[in-house]
Amino acid sequence: MVEAALIQALPAAWDVPGSLRESMHYSLMAGGKRLRPILVLAAAEVLGGSLEAAMPVALAIEMVHTYSLVHDDLPAMDNDDYRRGKLTNHKVYGEAMAILAGDALLTQAFFSITQAHKGHGIPAERVLAITEELAIYAGARGMVGGQAADMLGEQGITKLEELAFIHTHKTSDLIVFSLRAGGHIAGATVAQLRALSEFGNAIGLAFQIQDDILDIIGDEKKLGKPVKSDEKQQKVTYPFFIGIEASEQKVKDLTIQAKEALLRAQIAHPERLLQLADYLMQRDH
Repeated sequence: MVEAALIQALPAAWDVPGSLRESMHYSLMAGGKRLRPILVLAAAEVLGGSLEAAMPVALAIEMVHTYSLVHDDLPAMDNDDYRRGKLTNHKVYGEAMAILAGDALLTQAFFSITQAHKGHGIPAERVLAITEELAIYAGARGMVGGQAADMLGEQGITKLEELAFIHTHKTSDLIVFSLRAGGHIAGATVAQLRALSEFGNAIGLAFQIQDDILDIIGDEKKLGKPVKSDEKQQKVTYPFFIGIEASEQKVKDLTIQAKEALLRAQIAHPERLLQLADYLMQRDH
């Protein structure tokens, strides 16, 4: 469902320079787990919301995630040549067009969110809440702040708390947004939104620690990028601080914590989200 909808994310009728459209499409359709849009849909589903109404918001978070990857790969940031087994955007379209494609994807995300109201009748106050939260979770207080802390941290992270801050904002925040956005679509209560946030914070941190682990012991073919890139860039990770075994246990503990938060909430059928938590803990790419 997500893949089919993403193809239509930038309306064909819009007059957009060909290279910009191609660059946006190249990264948006480059594959991946589509975790964040799936979490939007799953959160809406477990609370009895409409998947069709949630889809524009699901597309929006995938656009934001994709823009962040395009910019993250740039020479001024991580300077990566491959992403998901394909050349990174700037290697195909040049740095300037990659920057503009990222800018356009971020802006398009906010347009997409409005369609939940205009096209599917979700009350405007819920869509406004989603819009506000995307600006918070993706911006300076959220993902961008985490990216900045990551860049600054290359000068030397000495505490595990500093690394947890980076992981929480660079990775968890968009996951928390995705869950809360699905909740808003379904008209979640304050208590349900709080539970979704706790669930998202825990699985988000677990997700990033698992990434740290896979960068050391993962299969390059499955990952679609070289392993040991963190080590080559001298990045401090959870395995660096506490070792592989303790990191693997931390992923398990966080997954249990996430599931317990969800089970304490008044959510009738949380099974889909519980399954996703288990999947993320066991993933190998």
